[in-house]
Amino acid sequence: MNLENIWEEYSTGLRSFLYSRVSNDADVEDLLQEVLIKTHQNLDTVASSEKIKPWLFQLTNNTIIDFYRKKGRAKDVSATDLWYAEDDVGVDQALAQCVEPFIRALPKKSANLLLAIDIEGQSQKDYAEKAGISYSTLKSQVQRSRAKLRTLFDDCCSLTLDKHGNLVEFVTKSGGCDSC
Repeated sequence: MNLENIWEEYSTGLRSFLYSRVSNDADVEDLLQEVLIKTHQNLDTVASSEKIKPWLFQLTNNTIIDFYRKKGRAKDVSATDLWYAEDDVGVDQALAQCVEPFIRALPKKSANLLLAIDIEGQSQKDYAEKAGISYSTLKSQVQRSRAKLRTLFDDCCSLTLDKHGNLVEFVTKSGGCDSC
């Protein structure tokens, strides 16, 4: 477990996580450095490489909690220092508004499938059983439907993903789109 490799792999995700909970850019960068230092000091306590990601995010979450505890003790703290305003929308939240309209733009069978599984949270096994089809057939249908959905997004937006497939940013292509 090499610190440089771990940091290269996870720092973008940690930064995004910090931005979702801390409103000040300078504080985010300070906290990211603090997480790096704590990672360097405590990496040897991680039992296996499979546990690095959850450990890093828990470490980051604890660092955020400590940050707010320290800020809470300061006398000149205002509510705007602590959290984003209600109308500040993160990348995931902004794009999430588009998901259901895009799903509804798919053919009815694909739309119903994705609404049940991805929006309502029904398990694929339960859906397959109720529909009277094999589980493996349903998994293929879900993948094809998600591919169609991705095509709709790609036609409308330029998505930037990190190497783990997490959404980092999106930009609406010129001409925009009607679904979002």
